[in-house]
Amino acid sequence: MQVSIETTSGLERRMTVAVPASIVESAVNARLAEAASTMKLNGFRKGKVPMKVIKGRYGRGVRQEVLGEVMSKTYYEAITEQKLKPAGQPRIEPKTLEEGKDIEFVAIFEVYPEVTLSDFSKLKVEKLVAEVDDENVNKMIETLRQQRQTWDTITRQAKNGDRLNIDFVGTIDGEEFEGGAAKGTNLVLGSDRMIPGFEKGLLKAKAGAEIVLDLEFPKDYQNKEVAGKPVQFKVTVNSASAPVLPELNDEFFAVFGIDEGGEEAFRKEVSANMNRELKNASKGKVKNLVMDLLLKEHKIDLPSSLVKSEIESLRQQAMQQFGGGKQNIDPSMLPDELFKEQAEKRISLGLILGEVIKVKKLKADPALVKSTVEDIASTYETPEEVVRWYYSNKEQLASVESSVLEDQAFEAILADAKVTEKKVSYDDVIKPDAPKAGKK
Repeated sequence: MQVSIETTSGLERRMTVAVPASIVESAVNARLAEAASTMKLNGFRKGKVPMKVIKGRYGRGVRQEVLGEVMSKTYYEAITEQKLKPAGQPRIEPKTLEEGKDIEFVAIFEVYPEVTLSDFSKLKVEKLVAEVDDENVNKMIETLRQQRQTWDTITRQAKNGDRLNIDFVGTIDGEEFEGGAAKGTNLVLGSDRMIPGFEKGLLKAKAGAEIVLDLEFPKDYQNKEVAGKPVQFKVTVNSASAPVLPELNDEFFAVFGIDEGGEEAFRKEVSANMNRELKNASKGKVKNLVMDLLLKEHKIDLPSSLVKSEIESLRQQAMQQFGGGKQNIDPSMLPDELFKEQAEKRISLGLILGEVIKVKKLKADPALVKSTVEDIASTYETPEEVVRWYYSNKEQLASVESSVLEDQAFEAILADAKVTEKKVSYDDVIKPDAPKAGKK
């Protein structure tokens, strides 16, 4: 086998491979001989069909089959011999396939880029740290109560926090406009769901009231056709109700899986969940910061085949979020550009972290894998069964191992970086990072 490689552009390689005709011919003859031993044709006994007849009838098809196998096999032998690392599948272009002559074909493919890691000791990383205190737990319990609150009809004047069921019609210059009317809609006063002045104008209202609100749409309102324009809403209050919070009793605790231990056990469970959330949020913020720094420090030429593959993966994920095929969404409605930036980031980070794992000689720590599985399992009613399920499911366990290995790579980077801690509140750590300027 003779191999020559040419760099056509960037990461693309053009590899020409020549295979001696004898290899193909011997493989064809062996395949035909194997077939002849079991073949039965009219006029001949089983296994006694002359090779000339077999070759005339099946030779061309067998040769095509063998050629495909030989080119595939020699392609992989060639890239191994040349120590190449292809990104994606090659494009095979046959050049000489004539019988009796040496076979020659060209394989065109991209290779993975070489990644040179930056000096991680120059990275400056700020880590947010916080504690879960009694006030945080009380606030969370109050939130849980509000999520399960019920509503009681009231006859008094409405105030912030009360819920009104209303009909309304909006007009601009006396004309109704699209999206400006609704019937039987529920509105919690103080929720800031409506434009400024709408909810305030319904304070002190009672069921049966009819109210006219003269307001103005904000200049930055999403509907540009009505933005900044004066509007009049005629509102009818159908009913009014006040929130009723559930009591902190055994019935309420049981909703969260606490069947014994009362309020003390419930608070302990809430605190444990909040600490878990705090840990994950803190780790997530540090991870996001490190990812941004890594992308800034490493400019990598990416194989277009990997980018295309990742774009398609992201498109399929988006399709699933939109309800898959149930919504009859045409995938072409989601253009490549919609996912290109995210795809490039994911591939770049994957290559960088892969190099960190290689350089640091990292392997998934079994103890960390076990603790991660147990942490996941702790959120279920029967943690032991979940742990057993993970360890009996190779695919799921491999996913955890991959995640742990990625975390170990980040920890290795942080071990070299300059990390400072900043003490903040629980809410500061938990709240999502603000979108970056210029990003979607």
